[in-house]
Amino acid sequence: MNEIDILKEINKSSKTGIDGINYTFSKVKDSQLKDLLYKEKDEYQNIYDRSKEILIQKNEDTDDTKTMQKIMSWMGIELNTLTDKSSSQIAEMLIQGNNMGVIKGTKLLNNMQFEDTQIQNLLEDFIRLQQKNIEDLKKYL
Repeated sequence: MNEIDILKEINKSSKTGIDGINYTFSKVKDSQLKDLLYKEKDEYQNIYDRSKEILIQKNEDTDDTKTMQKIMSWMGIELNTLTDKSSSQIAEMLIQGNNMGVIKGTKLLNNMQFEDTQIQNLLEDFIRLQQKNIEDLKKYL
């Protein structure tokens, strides 16, 4: 995987985070959890915008998440909250998604020699964001 691939992965993953939170909003009853998700969505949007800007600077396509990926994400959220829409269930589901992102991002960071520090910094910020999300969501378990 090269730096552009990593940048596109950050772009796609941050968009997936935004979509996942959007799909989850209607299920959240706890106003504090809803406020937290609004903040997380804004932070994902920041990462998404930064990644898109760098892709444009590098004359690369900004591939938004594919329709099938969006449908699968929505279906996963629907299935996971079918019988349990509690804050605990929603937090657990979101923590699992963030954990996957931390693992994937950390593997990329540890196995890549970056020439473009802008991309490396963005990846590090994305990993930190997901780690923070996990910590913030733990209190709802």
